[in-house]
Amino acid sequence: MPKTNYENRQNVLFITADDMNYDSPGCYGCQTSGITPSIDDLAKRGMRFTNAHVTIAVCMPSRETLMTGRYPHNNGGEGFEPISVQVPTLQEELAAAGYLNGILGKTNHLAPSEKFCWDYRVNFDQLGRGRDPDLYYRYTKEFIERSRQEGKPFFLMANSHDPHRPFAGSDQEKRKWGGDLPDFGRRIEPDEVTVPGFLPDIPEVRLEIAEYYTSVHRCDETVGRIMAALEESGLYEDTMVMFISDNGMAVPFAKTNCYLNSTKTPWIVSWPDRVKRGVVDDRHLISGVDYMPTILDALGLPLVNGMDGRSFLPLLYGRRQEGREYVFTQFHETAANRRYPMRCVQSKDFGYIVNFWSDQDTVFLNESQSGRTFSAMKSASESDSGIRQRVRLFQYRVPEEFYNFDEDPNALENLIGSSRCEREIADLKTALGEWMYDTNDPAYDAFVNWGSKESLERFMDQQRRKSRIARERKQRARESGRD
Repeated sequence: MPKTNYENRQNVLFITADDMNYDSPGCYGCQTSGITPSIDDLAKRGMRFTNAHVTIAVCMPSRETLMTGRYPHNNGGEGFEPISVQVPTLQEELAAAGYLNGILGKTNHLAPSEKFCWDYRVNFDQLGRGRDPDLYYRYTKEFIERSRQEGKPFFLMANSHDPHRPFAGSDQEKRKWGGDLPDFGRRIEPDEVTVPGFLPDIPEVRLEIAEYYTSVHRCDETVGRIMAALEESGLYEDTMVMFISDNGMAVPFAKTNCYLNSTKTPWIVSWPDRVKRGVVDDRHLISGVDYMPTILDALGLPLVNGMDGRSFLPLLYGRRQEGREYVFTQFHETAANRRYPMRCVQSKDFGYIVNFWSDQDTVFLNESQSGRTFSAMKSASESDSGIRQRVRLFQYRVPEEFYNFDEDPNALENLIGSSRCEREIADLKTALGEWMYDTNDPAYDAFVNWGSKESLERFMDQQRRKSRIARERKQRARESGRD
C-alpha cells in the first residue's frame, strides 16, 4: 500500500441538501421535534453561520458558483447550462494538487463533466433516487477507502437529493415513480409542522409542508450515515466538513427567487482542532461565491485569479473580517429556460430586489408551482382576498421590492415607497449598483438607467435571445439522444 500523506494534507467532505430552507434544521429554529438530529450534532461539533447565502436560488447555477468562485454571469452558467471552458474549477485545482475528487448525486449539475475531474462518480439511480441513506454510507466508505489505498487526500461532494420534489410519501412522488418509491424512516404529520409565514396555513399547504419535512428528516438520516462512514474510516480528525443547502424550499416565494427564504442557507463547518465547537457566527455575511476561495485557502493552495468571492477562513479561526456587510444574489433562468432576471442585495437586516422582468403582463412560471401548495393557493384565492393578493404578487411581481428582513423575514410588507426607509433603500441601491459595475453585470446599464424603457428593453431582448438559444440547444441535445 502506498504511504499516505494524511499527516500533512487535510481532506474535505462537502455535504449538500437539495432545496432545504435555512430554518428547516432544528439548530436553525425548526420546532418539529427531532427533525434533524444529525445536522444538529454537526453544528455542535463546529461553527454555525446565521447569515449565509447561496448566490442563486436554483440548483445547477448555485452549485457551479460554489465550484468556480464566480458569479453566474461571470462563469457562463446562468441557468441549466455548462460553465465556460476557460473558467477554472475547484476540482481542477485539487486534482493538480494531488487530491482524489469524488461526487455522490447531482452529478449532472456540474458541467461540462471534463471541467470537474471526478475520479469517483455515483449517480442518482445508484443512490436510491438520491434518497437512500444506507447507499450514501456505502459509497462514502468505498470512496474514502480508495483514497487511502491510493495515498491521496480526498475531496468528496456528497449531494442528497432530499428534500427536493417530489416529497416523500406525496401523490406527486407516486405519479412520478409509480410503485418503485424510496423508503423513509419517519413520516412527519401535518400537526407536527409550522407552515412558513410566507405561505397561507390552509389544509393542503400544511399537508405538503409535512411531506417536505418527511424529506428533510430523510436528508438528515443521509447526513448521519455519511458522517458515520467518515468516522469509521478514522479520518474525521483530518477532515473539514461543510454542510449547506443549494437553495430554499421548492414552494412559492422561496426557490428560484431572491427573497430571504430563497438564498439564505444553513451553513455549518466542522474541522477538528481548527474550528471551535458550538460556535455561532451571527455577525458576518458569507456567500456561495466564497466557497472555492475558502477551500483553497484552508488547504494552503494558491488562490485562482478571476474569482469574485473571497476566503472566509479567518472567520473559521474566530477572527473578524471587514467587507462582509452585504451579500449579492441574482436569478436568471428556470429549468424550462424561461428568463426572469432579478438582482438583490441583502444586509443583516434589509433586502432590496429588482425584478427586471416584471411588467404586469409577463407571468412567472417555475417548478415550485407544481404539487399541492400553489394549486391550493389559487383555489383559496377565489374566496380569500389576502391569498388572492399573494398569488397575484407571486405571478406578476413588481419592479422593485424592499423589506426589513429583521422584522419581516417572510417578505410580507414591501417598503419600497416608505419614507421611513429612504436612507436604507438608498444605501442598498448604491451598494447594488457598485457591485453590478465591479462584476461586469450585463444588467448594469438597465439598472443605472432605471426608468429608461430603451435600456430595459435592450437588456430584456438580450435575455430573450439567451432563452431561445438555451431552448434550441436543449432540443438539439434531445434529438441527438444526449438529453
